Parts: sequence; C-alpha cells; structure tokens
Amino acid sequence: MADAPRFRKDAVAVPEEKHPVDETLPPLRMFTSGLQHVAAMYAGVVAPPMIVGPAVGLSATETAFLMGASLFTAGLATLLQTLGFWKIGAKLPFVNGVSFAGVTPMIAIGKGQGHDAVPVIFGAIIVAGLVGFLAAPYFGKLVRFFPPVVTGTVITLIGVSLLPVAFNWSQGGNRTAADYGSMKNIGMAALTLAIVLVMRKFLRGFLQQISILLGLVAGTLIAIPLGMSDFGAVRHADLVGFPTPFHFGAPQFQVAAILSMCIVMLVCMTESTADILALGKIVGRPADARTIEGGLRADTLGSALSPLFNGFMCSAFAQNIGLVAMTKVRSRFVVAAGGGILILLGLCPVAASVIGVVPLPVLGGAGIVLFGSVAASGIQTLAGAAMEKGENALIVAASVGIGLIPIAAPNFYHAFPKDLLVVLDSGISTGCVVAIGLNLAFNHVGSKRTAAEPDREPAFAH
Repeated sequence: MADAPRFRKDAVAVPEEKHPVDETLPPLRMFTSGLQHVAAMYAGVVAPPMIVGPAVGLSATETAFLMGASLFTAGLATLLQTLGFWKIGAKLPFVNGVSFAGVTPMIAIGKGQGHDAVPVIFGAIIVAGLVGFLAAPYFGKLVRFFPPVVTGTVITLIGVSLLPVAFNWSQGGNRTAADYGSMKNIGMAALTLAIVLVMRKFLRGFLQQISILLGLVAGTLIAIPLGMSDFGAVRHADLVGFPTPFHFGAPQFQVAAILSMCIVMLVCMTESTADILALGKIVGRPADARTIEGGLRADTLGSALSPLFNGFMCSAFAQNIGLVAMTKVRSRFVVAAGGGILILLGLCPVAASVIGVVPLPVLGGAGIVLFGSVAASGIQTLAGAAMEKGENALIVAASVGIGLIPIAAPNFYHAFPKDLLVVLDSGISTGCVVAIGLNLAFNHVGSKRTAAEPDREPAFAH
C-alpha cells in the first residue's frame, strides 16, 4: 500500500477565498451596479423633503435644497453602513436613506411654525439620533418585543399615513388654486399611475426596478407641452454647491418634538433590525448581535449627523435589499459606490432641482404606488404575525384604528394641549406606542409562553 502523500512544511498556503460580501468588482460593473441601487432608491430619498418642505412653507428653491441635502446625507449614511469603522456599520450591502417614518411627525411639528419649524425638526433629530446611538448596544436584546405584529402594524400605518399626500398632489397640491382637483390634474395623475403599472408589468430587470422613475419622466414629458411644469428651480440652481451646515439656522430643542422623533427613531431601529436580519440571510452572512449593533450605530449616527448638512433621519431602504436578492450581486463595495454617487448628486444642486420640474399631479400618480407599496410591505409583514391568535388581531385592530384618527378625523385632538399634539397628530407615533404597549400586555406580561416557544424574529418586508 502506497504511503500517504506528505505535505512539506514550507508549502505555500492557499489564500482564503473572500466572502462575496467583501469582493470588489471591475470598475465599470461597480459603477453601473451602484447606479442601479441609486435608481431604485432615488424617488424614496427625495420624497420626504418634497413633502415636508411645502408643508412647513418652504419655497420650491428651498425644497430643492433640502432634496439635495437628503441625497448627500443618504450617501454619507450608506458609506457608514457599508465601509464602517470601529464598531460602526453592519458592513453589508445595506443602503441608508431618509426614513418615511418621520414625515408625518415632522409635518405635525411644523404645523403653524412655518420656516421656524425646520431648526426645531433638526434639533429633535439630533437628540433622537444620539439617544439611539447610546441605545444601540441594548436594542438587539429588545428585538423580541418587536415581533411582526408590531413592525407590520407600524409599516402599514406609515404607508397609509402618506397616501393622503399623494391624493393632494394628484389634485394639484395647492388647495387655493383655481384648478385644484380639476379633471386635468387628476387625469394626469391617473395617466402617470397607468404608465408606472404598465412598465412594472412589461419591463424586466433593471428597467422594471426603476419603473417609478421612468413613470415620472414619461409623465413630465407629457405634461410639459400642457404647461404644467415649472422650470424656475432649475434656472436658479447652481451646478456645484455644498449643503451649507445649518442653512436654516441653529438647531432648536423642544421637548414635545424630541419625544416625537425619539418614537420615530424607535420605529426606524426596529425596521433596520428586521432588515439586517433579512439581508444577512440573503447574502449568506447571517447577522449576529455585533452586526445588528454596528448597523444600528451607523443608522443612528448618520441620523444625528444628517441635520448638520440639512438632512433628515436615516434608516434602511428595504427596496434595495430586494434588489440584492434579485441581482445576486452581494458586494458591499457596490453599494458603497452607490453611496458615492448619492454624495455627488447632493453636491450638484441642479441635479436635485430637476425633480422640481415634475408637476405635482405626476408625482401624485407615482406616489400612490410608492406610498401604497409601503403599506403593502406592512401587510406582507403582518402575514407572518400569527393573526390566528385573537390577541394579535386585537393588537392590530386597536393600533391601526387609533393610528388612523389623525387621517380620518384631523381635528379629533383639537382640545388637547399643543405640546401633546406633536405626538397625537402623528398616526405613526400613536399607533407605534399602542402596538408596543398592547403587545407587551397580551404577549409578555403574564404570558404562558414557555421557553420552548420563543418569540419570532421581526419579519422583513420587501
């Protein structure tokens, strides 16, 4: 019998293969794949400042400035997540951008304050970001208190709370205008919605992913000859510019506003935790407690720094996780390239102002799909919430019912103290508090659940 082969001590070791998450791609592919991530998230990044700006009385030029700042800060937050440093960053192909969860509370904060609301909003975000950063190491241990019945309810309320914005856009946006709610405006919104749906049905791959962006372009091209587009913001925008720190004034700190944004931060951290868990499975690098902690630190630090450059609260973008799953491109450096592109767009005000050319009815038609898809994601999450349990159905019923009060009856809380209205006028904040409280009451306090029946981890909504 032949001797077994002997290995020399000085034999050259075979280099360990890199995990796909840590691979770098050729420059051209890196750029195009990163650009695809930007295209998938672009509308989602610029939509919140586009809603909040006019709601607090900002001009078209000032709103365009906010949109550019949001692109810039989304790029910074994405680099924090993908490249990271110290114990900050999940170091996964994780895209960060402006959270929809903060839109309704920010509008509530700005009600009646006009331009003065922006520094108050920024001050609240800074505090909420710092609180979240300090809480990140402990938050992973609290995940069991945020099962799908809570996260699904909150995500559903986010989408439903934003749909009235799309309906207002579809009518023209300005309730005092003579053509508000005209057949021309609503017809343009309906046409844009139809274009988006047709593109989503018949296009494939990359083009299908950017169907909302293509729908906006097509709707705008149709609207220009009808005199429905305004090029004023583009004409006055600079080709190159930097988001001046604290452009709207030094941050102001009001207790009610800070409380409201801390609740939003809690919602964002819950969503991000669910997304990190899902992304870890998709890329073949399951997220552990350290990964979740690093991801949440990047989220919260990005949010705390964002107001410095006039940006809003940042959190995970679920649609980009779906893009990773679809394309099978798992490199975090691809998403980092997308973050770099976002920064460049933020440094080019004219690029951000182009969205100002899009008529509000066109935005409204696309917004129905955009905001409706957020609500659909919440419903999809609720599908994994064991709704056959009577308690869970009751939690959803009460939370959604109370969360819809500011939408269905805007003056419901008119007799309450003004400071409380900042929280109560946000269906997302109230719905989140009710969902968390009822989940604790029904599923944890005095629960008969045994150690053999652990809580489910938060479900991920695509």
